[in-house]
Formats: sequence, structure tokens, C-alpha cells
Amino acid sequence: MQMSDSRTIQAPRDMVWQAILDPEVLKACVPGCTELTGTPEDGFDAVVVQKVGPVKATFKGHVTLSEMDKPEKLRLSGEGKGGAAGFAKGGADVTLTEVEEGTLLSYEVEAKVGGKLAQLGSRIIDGFAKKMADQFFQNFQDAIEGPSDPEEAPEVESGDGHKKGWFKRMVSG
Repeated sequence: MQMSDSRTIQAPRDMVWQAILDPEVLKACVPGCTELTGTPEDGFDAVVVQKVGPVKATFKGHVTLSEMDKPEKLRLSGEGKGGAAGFAKGGADVTLTEVEEGTLLSYEVEAKVGGKLAQLGSRIIDGFAKKMADQFFQNFQDAIEGPSDPEEAPEVESGDGHKKGWFKRMVSG
């Protein structure tokens, strides 16, 4: 399964680069992430709880960052094992381009699953993978610039108690 998309983040490219390497930001942005430890140099160990169709599993995995060309591009690669549910592995090539509005974040994602998850069928898996990628990058954008409609989400918190847009405020102030 492969997909690609892009979004404009209203922040300088250096700030977006800094955010994508920050374990607190990544933990807040990965849907279902309950633990994330490590460094960009050594990689991150994560625990993610997800429900895919009728299968709910706790995935333990490792994410590595490679092909880093600061502040333009990097590759995120990961693999998670969910016990009897199977495994998921994949990667994302992320490119950051300076644009007038801030930073254009483009990504190409590829994912593969095995075990019980693979038996669910490609339609369910592809839909789930797209939803996870969209949710991650939306959470990432919100962590940097805050919600797009402040009336809609005035004081929404991420899973770890941070207010949306917290990273930008932390770096700016």
C-alpha cells in the first residue's frame, strides 16, 4: 500500500524540522501511542494501541530516522509487532520545502502488514493506513500551529496534556 500527500504548515522550516525530531511531538502525534522513548540518532521505541476492523492490538516497535538532509528531508522507517494480530511495517519519506505561507510538508508513505491483520483484506487495511497517516500529519500540524479553527477547538488537548500549538509556543516563547 502506497500513498502520498502534502500540507502547508504555517511555521518556518527549521521549526518544522525541529518538531519532527522531537520525541514529545511524535508521541503526541502518533494515534494510539502510549509510550515513546529514544533519540533521533538511535531511533525511537514505541508502544501503540490500535483497533483495525475487528482486531485490537498493542504494537511494540522501533522507528528509525535516516537519509536526513537538514532541514529538507528525512525518512521515517518502522516496524511493529502486535502478537497474534500480526505485524505492520512501513516508512515515510518526508520533504520540507519553504513556501510563502511557511513550510510545505510532503510525504510518501508505504506500509505492509502480515498475520491476522493481512487477512482483513486490502480495502480495510488501506483505509486504516490512510486514516493513520492523515491523523498523524494533522496532529503534527496542530501541534505546531494550533487548530485551524480556534472556535471549533478552543482548548483541545493532545493525549499527553499539551495544548494544541504547544510546540510553536514553546519554541517561540
